[in-house]
Amino acid sequence: MEEFLTAQFWLAVGQIIMIDILLGGDNAVVIALACRKLPARQRTQGILWGTAGAILLRVILIFFALTLLAIPYLKIVGALLLLWIGIKLLLPEHEEEHGNIQASDRLWGAVKTVIVADFVMSLDNVIAIAGAAQGAHADHQMALVIFGLIVSIPIIVWGSQMVIKLMDRFPIIITLGGMLLGWIAGGMIIGDPVLSAWAGAQGEWLKYGAPAAGALAVLVAGKWLAQRAAAQRLPQPAAGAAKAGALRHVLVPVDGSESAGHAVQYIAGLYQSLPEPARFELTLLNVQRPVSGDVSRFVPGESLKDYHAERAEEALAPARAQLQAAGVPFREQQRLGDPPVAIAEAAAAEGCDLIVMGSRGLGGHAAALIGSVAQGAVAAAAVPVLLVK
Repeated sequence: MEEFLTAQFWLAVGQIIMIDILLGGDNAVVIALACRKLPARQRTQGILWGTAGAILLRVILIFFALTLLAIPYLKIVGALLLLWIGIKLLLPEHEEEHGNIQASDRLWGAVKTVIVADFVMSLDNVIAIAGAAQGAHADHQMALVIFGLIVSIPIIVWGSQMVIKLMDRFPIIITLGGMLLGWIAGGMIIGDPVLSAWAGAQGEWLKYGAPAAGALAVLVAGKWLAQRAAAQRLPQPAAGAAKAGALRHVLVPVDGSESAGHAVQYIAGLYQSLPEPARFELTLLNVQRPVSGDVSRFVPGESLKDYHAERAEEALAPARAQLQAAGVPFREQQRLGDPPVAIAEAAAAEGCDLIVMGSRGLGGHAAALIGSVAQGAVAAAAVPVLLVK
């Protein structure tokens, strides 16, 4: 019982909850979309039964993973996989390729989709959670796993939209999550049976040095690959774009936030002061991050299209109401992709001469530290970006 009161135990619980939130959000999207066509009275049943089946399956898989990790060299292999999973977490998703499994209008068909999808998609969760559980006493590892899953599943299933919005607004959450996976991987490597004796002889410094090295490796490799991928997609100014000094076409990205509302309010005021408002063009843009390739294998294209359209509508509706009330003409556009790059691409494709974005009012260092779509757009865009507080 004393083991359950130690800081080490609760640190492992926190790691498992963080891992499930970061890597389980995609599972929550599958659950929601797989049960989408069910009658309202069966939808909750589908979610609950599908989630229960997924939890049971996850516990069984983790039990086998914990057993297998005792075999020499398998922790090293698992750690290398975990490092790649952490790096991949920092890379933007661009494409959604859809599989053949369809959303069902029958309860058990939807439940089956959820369980099958969770089985295929849970490799990263299983390896990460098994690695995090290594920090607890061997007799309590499964209890730790079950407790962590029970706590995190409600957050994943019913709070997934809030979690996704938080990750969009504060990209540092994803970065820290990737570094957490690297931290666990570093600890797994020196915990492998073939290295444990050597690692124990090195003293306490390696106990923390190896996890720190794993976290740093994920951060450096992930950011480098992400910047390289973004650089390849950066747009060039469109031919015939407006000349410097002219204000003809403005792009305003909106995400439903208060800061986006400030940008729309600024444009409404600017429109009233223009000498030739009839020549002014305004495009409202909403960018949705793609779901992972794993999710898109289990969700039909039409369901995902509807999912993104609903989220875009939630973001565009407040801005649309503001502009209509002010009498400002505009058109709307929706895109899928990494927000800073998608904003830059839209501005180039539309021939815009200015991007106006809401900002949380952070300084340059703070915005760079916690991550900011606005700062990313400033770096990616080939036209000026005006940040409005």
